[in-house]
Amino acid sequence: MQEKGRIIKGIAGFYYVQTAHGQVYECKAKGSFRNDKMKPLVGDYVRFAVVDEEKKKGNIELIEKRKNELIRPAVANIDQALVIFASIHPEPNFHLLDTFLARMELLDIPSLICFNKSDLDEDQSIYQEIEQIYRESGYPIIYTSAKKNQGIDELKQRLKGKCTTVAGPSGVGKSSLINLLQSNVQMETSDISQKTARGRHTTRHSELIALGENSFIMDTPGFTSLRMDEYEKEDISRGFREIYMQEGSCRFAGCSHIHEPDCGVKEALCQGKISKKRYDSYVMMYEECKEKRRY
Repeated sequence: MQEKGRIIKGIAGFYYVQTAHGQVYECKAKGSFRNDKMKPLVGDYVRFAVVDEEKKKGNIELIEKRKNELIRPAVANIDQALVIFASIHPEPNFHLLDTFLARMELLDIPSLICFNKSDLDEDQSIYQEIEQIYRESGYPIIYTSAKKNQGIDELKQRLKGKCTTVAGPSGVGKSSLINLLQSNVQMETSDISQKTARGRHTTRHSELIALGENSFIMDTPGFTSLRMDEYEKEDISRGFREIYMQEGSCRFAGCSHIHEPDCGVKEALCQGKISKKRYDSYVMMYEECKEKRRY
């Protein structure tokens, strides 16, 4: 007997597939997927053969066509990305955030930025910097405090009716926020290390969690570094919407926006239309991809 469902979790070669009736089957993937270099991902819609109805076991036989897929984190069929950083403790790594946002832009996946622990930013210095950089770049921003239960209702509204991948570095309160958004799955949390001011990874696998009707979040392991080297250097500007918008005013076609004269992007930078931090992130990613070609 063949059933249809969606992969909600994958651990050590086992895939947990939930059907439309809410039943969850522990499945293995056919060997042919490995031969085709295709791995089932959390979020995939699949067809599977039931091999033991009583024990709810099966074999995945078909992966339906994906709407989209991410490599890091490895998930499929998402509507938007929620990237979570802490406002402070640890202070946000803006280049890491820009890298994640650029990857989503290149995949045409809308991003929502959440800064947690906003109650700790007492002098509002980080808040002002965030607003200047990201609100002006056109990204929606939500400020939350998992500790004080602030901003959770607004966040729930942003997630309603969508399948959202949730990602962020360790120690930013990602698991605590997910626990506040729903009560079915309680994620393990951990405190920041006083010695290193970093968090410990508490999410060890990707998991699809229901928030309500047609609303899901994909919790994923924390990321500490992302590279763009699977892209060509010419692609990078499309990852920065405010830079891409200025390309038509450059004197030369194929302008890198780094060394060329009469560059519309550099002119916009001088006029304050583009954040210096965002531009620096763009240059770092461009040079990273350029170095890849050399080797």
